[in-house]
Amino acid sequence: MPRCHPTRRAALSAFIGSAGTLLGAPLLTSLVALAPVAAHAQAARPVPIPANTLRGEITFGLPPEIVLNGKVATRLSPASRIRGQSNTLVMSGNLGGQTHVVNYNVDGQTGLVKDVWLLTAAEASRLWPTTPEEAAKWVFDPISQSWSKP
Repeated sequence: MPRCHPTRRAALSAFIGSAGTLLGAPLLTSLVALAPVAAHAQAARPVPIPANTLRGEITFGLPPEIVLNGKVATRLSPASRIRGQSNTLVMSGNLGGQTHVVNYNVDGQTGLVKDVWLLTAAEASRLWPTTPEEAAKWVFDPISQSWSKP
């Protein structure tokens, strides 16, 4: 069952038909030329990483077990979220045995790792605090998403 009103459908097909004959190959060429630009624009992290995170290295084991900065007795929170390099959710079971440079949050009540961001090489090369003491002394710029030492 068509969901478009018959007169709208006729107007739409007339528009598409006229655009196809008027523009033809130039329209297709311009759309193909813009495709790499759109893909490159999506390469940046769409949601910034919050300032209250710390930098570390995580080796994922059998969920919820992780090794965080060499500490074996660390676990993921039951409500933990792991965000991939494109800010999509990643299941911890898919990361078993892998080691990643990450930014992470620790739940203040339980001490379990709550949020994890897997970093790209460019993000990992940027200066970020690794301890709460460093975060208290350094200055964070939310616009550029960067830390600076005083």
